[in-house]
Order: sequence, then structure tokens, then C-alpha cells
Amino acid sequence: MHIPWCVRKCPYCDFNSHAASNKIPEQAYIKALIADLQQDQKWAQGRKLTSIFFGGGTPSLFSAAGIGQILNAAERLIGFERDIEITLEANPGTAEQEKFSGFRSAGVNRLSIGIQSFNHQHLLQLGRIHDGAQALSAIETARRAGFDNFNLDLMHGLSGQTVDQARSDLQQAIDSSATHISWYQLTIEPNTEFYSRPPQLPEEDALVDIQQAGMALLDEHSYRQYEVSAFAQQGQRSQHNMNYWQFGDYLGVGAGAHGKITMPAENCILRTSKTRQPDNYLARDPLTLAQQNPIVVNELAVEFMMNGLRLRDGLSADYFTPRTGLPASSIAKQVAKLQSQGLLEVGDRRYQATPLGYQFLNSLLQGFS
Repeated sequence: MHIPWCVRKCPYCDFNSHAASNKIPEQAYIKALIADLQQDQKWAQGRKLTSIFFGGGTPSLFSAAGIGQILNAAERLIGFERDIEITLEANPGTAEQEKFSGFRSAGVNRLSIGIQSFNHQHLLQLGRIHDGAQALSAIETARRAGFDNFNLDLMHGLSGQTVDQARSDLQQAIDSSATHISWYQLTIEPNTEFYSRPPQLPEEDALVDIQQAGMALLDEHSYRQYEVSAFAQQGQRSQHNMNYWQFGDYLGVGAGAHGKITMPAENCILRTSKTRQPDNYLARDPLTLAQQNPIVVNELAVEFMMNGLRLRDGLSADYFTPRTGLPASSIAKQVAKLQSQGLLEVGDRRYQATPLGYQFLNSLLQGFS
């Protein structure tokens, strides 16, 4: 569920997000989202939802009542599994914090809070509109609201950042008892403000030192890496993330949202995408909102592996045929070659990158292209 508005566009952000001007058309957008979901419900093919992820943009700009309307419609149109995970991305700003209890009452059971850093200077450099104190307050407010399962987003490799500063950010996240931490390196992406005027980032050796120190600290406190930038305590991996990386199906609802749908009867896998601009999304007929593009056969194996091999534990070899429609024999030569190069393991019916393969993941994936 994509909600594309932010208070202000961050200079590093290349997501489909737009600075909100005046009043966000919340009710009009909710109506469009529900119509979009109704149009897409056929792709569920009788399956109930196992997770919902409200991403953005800044979904916490919407009211709790509005989020509740969307969830009620999703449950009515498609249905929820009993253990459904419902995540909402939130910023630490005071206005959003005031809604946390309402979000919990509406049915959201997991928050993902965009901290990025607790360091005031680094937050200013990143163009964030909160400070470290508000970040800590948001975490405490989330706990008081009943969220015992929450993720914190943190960046590293920031301009002028030292190893100690990166460790300090992580230590504060760990001390907050977050169940899940997304810790990823700042990269400069095209079509961002940072791309046109890039900040001075740490040298490669310093980035390696930060990465190694952070990984050691997370492991010391029982946050296990299960994906390239995702670390979770025991039993707290994100259901939504796991479905995505295991090449499962998902609906993409909202401006700029993407989906992936398997059509077993047609032996076809579709990628869907919705129009990006919020004004266009609101103005267009729901029947014409989505583009549908089949994944071509010779790209299925690399797409499957591009997702699954990001997982530290890899993924079940038994998923390959049901989720691609291809026999395992179609990749036997590539698998054998990558095994001989020490990049891939196929043990206990799993495809898994070796430590060397995980370090050189792009090279490993090229073996399937």
C-alpha cells in the first residue's frame, strides 16, 4: 500500500515520494486505493493476505481512521490470515507520534520508524526534520502504544561519520529493544538532490571498518542478519520481507506501487505497476491504472535468484519450480559451475550463497543471467 506524500523530500531519496502541499487529499486517495484493490483482488486467487506493508512517502501522515478504512476494505475484499503482519512506516515527528495509539487500534501491529541516525549533525545533513531526542521519544511512544514489534531504519556511511558514531547509532537502537533493525549504507542514487550535489562520503577503507564494527555489534546482541541490510531478533523476521525475497506473490496498490503475480493456469508471472504521479493516480479510471508485463522466460531464473540469494540462509530449492514454472534441470549447468567456483551451495535442498558468494553477490547472480 503506497502512500506517496512526505512533509519534505529528503535529498537522498529516490522513492516515489512527493512533498505535500497544503492539505493531503486523504479521503480521495483512500477511495482510489480501495478501488485499486478491488480491481486487483482477482490476483489473490482465493488466497488470504499474510502481510500488508504501508510504505511511502510517509504513511503516518494519514489519520488512524483513514488507515483503518483501508484495512477494513482489504479484509472485506480479500481476507486476512490469523497471524497477518501489518506494518506501517512512520517518521519520528511529534505529529506522527500522536497517532501511534490510533494506528495500533486500527489494526497495525508493526511499525517501521525512519530514524536514519540519532546524531543531530548527520540528521541535518540528511535533510531529516526530526532530531535525536524526537527519535528516542518516538520509540518510547510506540512501546506505550502497544507495539512490541517494531523496526528501526538506520543509515551508515554518512558524511564525516566515524566508526564510533556508527556504533553509537546502532547501540541506541539496540538499547531501545527494537525487534528488527534495517541497517544500510547511504548510496547516491540518480534523480536525487545528492546526485546533483553529492556529499563527501567516507573512504572505502572507513566504510569497511564501519560495516565490520556494526555487524559485530549486532551479532553480539543477537540481531541475526537474514538479508543484506536486515537484522532481526529470534522469531522477528519480517513476514513481508521474507515473502518478497522468497519470490512470493504480492499486490501493489497505490501511486507507483509494483506487484508480482503468478498465474499457474497460464504458466505466466506478471509484474504490475501503477501510475506514479498522485494526481494522475487520482484522476484515472481504475481499469487503466496498471501496466502488466509478463516476466520473460529467460529472466525467471535470475529474478528468482536475485531475490532469494540476498537471504543469508538462501531459499528452498523446492520453491524454484512452483514459483518460476521452470524445471530445476534448466539451471543445473549454472548451479554446477557456481558451486565449482565456490560461490553457491546446494545443501539440504537449499540454494545458498557461500560466504564468498555473499561477499560478491553481483558476480554470483551474473552466473544465472
